[in-house]
Amino acid sequence: MSAVLVESGLDAGAIWHFGEPNHEQRSLAAGKAWADLSHRSVITVSGKDRIKWINDMMTQELFTLPVSKWSETLLLDAQGHIEQQLFFVDDGETIWFHTESAKAEELVSYLNKMRFMLDVDVQDRTSEFAVLRAPGEADAIGGPYALVPRSEVADVVAAFTSAGHMQVGMWALEAERIAAGRARILLETDHKAIPNELGFLNTAVHMNKGCYRGQETVAKVFNLGHPPRRLVLLHLDGSMVHMPDHGAKVYYDGKEVGFIGSMARHYELGPIALAVIRRTTPVDAVLDIDGVSATQEVLVPAE
Repeated sequence: MSAVLVESGLDAGAIWHFGEPNHEQRSLAAGKAWADLSHRSVITVSGKDRIKWINDMMTQELFTLPVSKWSETLLLDAQGHIEQQLFFVDDGETIWFHTESAKAEELVSYLNKMRFMLDVDVQDRTSEFAVLRAPGEADAIGGPYALVPRSEVADVVAAFTSAGHMQVGMWALEAERIAAGRARILLETDHKAIPNELGFLNTAVHMNKGCYRGQETVAKVFNLGHPPRRLVLLHLDGSMVHMPDHGAKVYYDGKEVGFIGSMARHYELGPIALAVIRRTTPVDAVLDIDGVSATQEVLVPAE
């Protein structure tokens, strides 16, 4: 069957599925699938000062990361709110980032404003390089990822195909991400989202590194209290034909307690969603979203 495309949202124009989403998900889980992520933006930072420069601005500790290892980092504002979610790798000469296309221009603009007199060079390389989700077992950040010159994508795809790997769409990738409880910027985040709420501590946020913008908020919430909200995995009533959309309000006992970030139909778990809800919502509470009932799986502890 021909590809069905994503019509709107962050992945607009990407492949949604090829007609058999459950089969695609099984192949992805088995490490025998790949996906085209060329709709995502690729940004590079080169120059001898790049490691310290990026390390000083972002939540990840770059100095301890080995060359060629993919990782995840966040860029926060001064109040600790999430502004950027970036997946990156350093090849020894250049840091390569991939990010949401909707956030790329903002990122490049900010980085260029922060260059000062440092030996760093920021470039948008999206027209030259594509991101692929390579075959293999899923890692903690949704990879393995491959950066491929766009002129060589056809050859790489042919190699994947000859090795017996099938191409899957965003349905399979998003179902895998949601089931793993990994938050995605612009879906599980809003203008007041902080890393503590979304499960980013000790993954995208290194808890023992030096100062970076927004660190005070992260440390204060971690050391002195609890975040006001928490990320949960919802298991939705599968008997309902209608499923909630991104942004749908979540209710408990008739009161609004949060919102839906992402939703998918998983090949094993059925309809699932990531939601951000008030921390004080009982963990055993049955929630309601547009008439669809849902139970919680705790991702960020309430206490």
